[in-house]
Amino acid sequence: MDINDKKWVFIVNPAAGGGYAKTLVPALNTMITKHGINAEVVFTQRSGHASELSELYHQKGFGYIIAVGGDGTLNEVSRPLINKRDVTIGIIPAGTGNDFIQILGFPGRFTDSDWDAFFRCDTIAMDAGSVNGMIFLNGMGLGFDAQVAAENYTAPGQVKKGGKYKYIWHIVKTLLFFSEKRMKVLDSEGSHETDCFINTISIGRRFAGGFFLTPKALANDGLLDVCMIKRLSLFERFGILLKVPEGKHIDDKRVNYYQTTRLRLEFPEEVPFHVDGELNFASKFDVSIIPGALNTIYNPNGKHFFRTDRKGV
Repeated sequence: MDINDKKWVFIVNPAAGGGYAKTLVPALNTMITKHGINAEVVFTQRSGHASELSELYHQKGFGYIIAVGGDGTLNEVSRPLINKRDVTIGIIPAGTGNDFIQILGFPGRFTDSDWDAFFRCDTIAMDAGSVNGMIFLNGMGLGFDAQVAAENYTAPGQVKKGGKYKYIWHIVKTLLFFSEKRMKVLDSEGSHETDCFINTISIGRRFAGGFFLTPKALANDGLLDVCMIKRLSLFERFGILLKVPEGKHIDDKRVNYYQTTRLRLEFPEEVPFHVDGELNFASKFDVSIIPGALNTIYNPNGKHFFRTDRKGV
C-alpha cells in the first residue's frame, strides 16, 4: 500500500533532548510536504500523554504513528499498539541517548538522506518486552545502571538538568558508592541467588548512548538477552566498564550472559529499575518477550541489529 493511502500522526515530545525535539518541527513539516503525506503534528503536554494520543489516533484509523523524541517517548507511543497489525510505528530521534534508533539502521540525528529513507517506509516486525505489565522496546536494567538513572532522575517528561556532564558525575559517584543487593533468579534452568553489580535484560544492544551491555542481541529473534555481572570490587568495576563500550565484557568470567524467553527476579525490598531509561521501583519482576509485537519503520541501507527475514505486515 502506498504511504499516501494512510494517515500519519507525529507525536512530538517538546521536552525531549533538552528541547531539541521541538526545534525539529519546521524540518518535519517540510518533509511532510515534500513526501506528500496526509499528516498531523501534535505535542505531548505531560507524562503519559504520548500513550493517550497514540491510542486516540489509532482509534481514528491512522496507519502511521510516529514518535518524535527519545526512547521514553517511543515507549509511550508504542504501549497501546502492541500486537496491532493495522498500524506502523516509527521514531524521529530527538532524545539524549537515542539507543533504540540504532537498531533500525538510522543515526541519532537525521540528515536529508535519512529523512528520505524514513519515508520509504520499509517495515520490520520487532519484538517487545514486558516487565510487571510494563512494555520495553530496548531493555530494562537493575543494579548500577538503574541507580545512575535514579541519581539523574527528575520526573517523567521533565528536562534532566546538567546534561551529559552531570550524567557522567552520577556514573562516577555510583561506581564509588553503589552496594550490590541479594537477588533470587528464577528461569528455565531453575533458581539461584546472586549479588549483581549490573543486571540488564534486553531486546536491543546499546544503552546510555554507547554502552553495549548485550552485544549479541537481535531485536526480533523472539529472545531476551540477559547480562548479569557479579559483585565487583571498586577496581574490578572500572575494569569491566571499560570493556562495555565494545561489548568485550561478556568474555569475562564474572559475567553471566545468556538468552531466554522468560525469567523472574525477587529482591527482599524494593529496588530501582529502569524501563527504556524511565525510572521505576519494585521488589519482584516477571519479565517476558512479546515476539513480533510492532511493525516498525527501518532503514534498509543502514547497519541494523535484527533478523532481516521477519518483515512487517
